[in-house]
Amino acid sequence: MESESSRHGPSQGGEISDPTPPGGFFPLVYHELRRLAASKLAGERAGHTLDATALVHEAYLKLGGVAFEERSGFFRAAAVAMQRILVDHARRKRASKRGGQGRAFAIDEADRVVIPDPDTLLDVDAALAGLAAEDPASADVARLRLFAGLSIDEAADALGISRATAFREWAYARSWLTAALAALERDGTSA
Repeated sequence: MESESSRHGPSQGGEISDPTPPGGFFPLVYHELRRLAASKLAGERAGHTLDATALVHEAYLKLGGVAFEERSGFFRAAAVAMQRILVDHARRKRASKRGGQGRAFAIDEADRVVIPDPDTLLDVDAALAGLAAEDPASADVARLRLFAGLSIDEAADALGISRATAFREWAYARSWLTAALAALERDGTSA
């Protein structure tokens, strides 16, 4: 009987989407994940207590040795794990300073999106949860863009969708999240 991955044949990147290789996808994509994490953390202030290596290693530990059928599933899970780590880190920072106001944050079309501070990160996470309830596909693209630091092309490849679809999903997610963040700011509430 033919496996699910062999029926799909070559992925958009031209590589065969084989089942999980021995040792999992982590060794194969470690350097790529580390590069993405480094670009994600590049906008953080000097002395940030979480570095790219720690973020990737924590994400790996959160994945708990789960086997993935395809590379796209691994990247989705890694993005969710990195999101949770960054949000937990932001919550700890917010708790340690006992309050504080988030700053306005515009989600633009930039190739790399940087979330400037922990308060904003928590607000974006709350808004993303609302988007996921309404439109999971757009939330997947947004999660990969905002928390894994992938470009539109990289997100499309990771999700196995066309660049045009990824761009449409990102455009919708961007407008939805911008409206949700504006409502949070207008109401004076925060995550």
